[in-house]
Amino acid sequence: QVQLVESGGGLVQPGGSLRLSCAASGGIFRLYTMGWYRQAPGKQRELVATIGSNGNTNYADSVKGRFTISRDNAKNTVYLQMNSLKPEDTAVYYCWKIGVWGQGTQVTVSS
Repeated sequence: QVQLVESGGGLVQPGGSLRLSCAASGGIFRLYTMGWYRQAPGKQRELVATIGSNGNTNYADSVKGRFTISRDNAKNTVYLQMNSLKPEDTAVYYCWKIGVWGQGTQVTVSS
C-alpha cells in the first residue's frame, strides 16, 4: 500500500520561496501520476499541479509561472518549488496519487 509523507512547509514572507517534498513508499513510484493539492480555510481542496510518469506537467492558472512540480524517481519523491509566494497561497498542501493522500503540510504566507 502506497504511503505519502510531505515535508517543507512553514511560514514565509510574501515574495518568498519554499520547496515542498513528498516521499512515497510501498509502490512503483515511477509509474504513478503524482500531484499537489491545497486547501485554504473555509475553501474546497483544489488542484495545484500534477506530473505524469512521462514528466508531463499541469498547473492551476493561479500558480503558473510561480510554482514548479518535479520528480526524482530514484528517490521516490515529488517536489513543489514555490516562488513569488502570495498571502492567497496560504493553505494546507497535500501530496496525491490516485487513491492516496498525504497528511498535509501547512504553508503560511504572511508578513
